[in-house]
Amino acid sequence: MREARVEVPILKQGPYLIATIQTALHDTDMLQLRDALVTKVGKFRSRGVIVDVTSMDVMDSFSSRTLRDISHMIRLRGAEMVIVGIQPEVAFAMVQLGLTMAAVTTALDLEEGLAYLQRSSRKPTTGGDGGR
Repeated sequence: MREARVEVPILKQGPYLIATIQTALHDTDMLQLRDALVTKVGKFRSRGVIVDVTSMDVMDSFSSRTLRDISHMIRLRGAEMVIVGIQPEVAFAMVQLGLTMAAVTTALDLEEGLAYLQRSSRKPTTGGDGGR
C-alpha cells in the first residue's frame, strides 16, 4: 500500500519564500520540497527562504541531510535559507545522534528567521570572484 504524498505549502512573502512542514515527511516528500524550493527561488527571484520545522517532532538523518543540501543549493542560487522552529527535544536528539546542521542558519522562530533574512539582505554582497 502506497503512502499518500504530502506537499509542503510554500508561500511567497515579499522577496522571501516560506515553507511550513506541517507533518512528518517521507523521503520522497523531502526531495519534492527540495526541488520545489530550488525551482521557486529562481522563478520568483527570491532573496531568502525560511523552512519552518516547528511541527516536526523527529528529524532523521535523511531529513537533516536533505535540509542541509537544500540550504547549500539555495545559496548557490543566490539566496539565503534559514531553518526555524527546531524543537528542544529534536535538537537534543540530533546532537545525541551526531546529526549536524553545519553551515546552515537556524533561528528560534519565524519572526527571528524573517529578521535574519532582512538583516542579511541589506548587507552588500561581493560575488564569488571577490568583487572583481
